[in-house]
Amino acid sequence: MLEYNTTRNNLIIKEYGRNVQKMVEFALQIPDREKRTEVAKAIIKVMSQINPNEKERQTKESLDYWHKLWDHLFIISNYQLDIDAPFPKPERDVEKSEVIHPTYNKSTIRNRTYGRNMENIIKTVAEYSDSEEKKMLTQNIANHLKKLYLTWNRDSVDDQLIFKHLEEMSDGKLKLDSDFQLDTTHQIISKNNLYKKPSSSKNASKRYKRKREKKKKNSGIN
Repeated sequence: MLEYNTTRNNLIIKEYGRNVQKMVEFALQIPDREKRTEVAKAIIKVMSQINPNEKERQTKESLDYWHKLWDHLFIISNYQLDIDAPFPKPERDVEKSEVIHPTYNKSTIRNRTYGRNMENIIKTVAEYSDSEEKKMLTQNIANHLKKLYLTWNRDSVDDQLIFKHLEEMSDGKLKLDSDFQLDTTHQIISKNNLYKKPSSSKNASKRYKRKREKKKKNSGIN
């Protein structure tokens, strides 16, 4: 079963998906302004790559196009992102401006378990120069891949399989230290409320029956 939407943060701009929003949330936690700015630039690249079409390619050289992407980045961060951006931070009323509605990209996805957005994020991070920042992002990506895998496969997954998928999707550019350990299956399930069961239909039926009986009693119907 998938996570319930009630356990997730609301998507601020749905067109970019949850993974972009999580990357922005991660950027907000980076204490160093210079590194935070570099991560923001990487996120902008991912945003520009999500479901591109020919019309968008023709407009990507336009400053207006990139200005709008940076505006959307600030909006997703709830205007809290403090970085050296090429454009000024927008005022809150910019949120009412037209949002880019990308079309679906029909190109092949290497692994449908993880989705196209995750694949784009991996490709972007893979191009980073070696640094502590890249190492941390790679670790976060690996844990997120395991979470996505467990979403579709309830059984425990061998961490080596996740490492293999990460290496394949990054063309061998993203690798983890030999002593790095992913979050355990139990930790991921508990932290993300995976497989949480909704109220059974039997319990729902009982509640409905009690409501009907109470309504009859209040209306004087025997």
